[in-house]
Amino acid sequence: MKSMKALFVIAALTASSLAMATGGGDKTFNRMEAARKVSMEAYQVAQKQKAEAAVAQSKAKATDHASS
Repeated sequence: MKSMKALFVIAALTASSLAMATGGGDKTFNRMEAARKVSMEAYQVAQKQKAEAAVAQSKAKATDHASS
């Protein structure tokens, strides 16, 4: 009987710790995923602006060379 009670207590503690870990991990993963999406969007915008600036500079240089 004592071993049965001990087994029940261990099972209850294990189940409760797994239930708590699942909720916290899901929230953390969702926050990480949202942060990753935001940073990827910002990175893509920065790369697009960088490319557009490089094209504008090359066009300006081409115009300067043509008018010289």
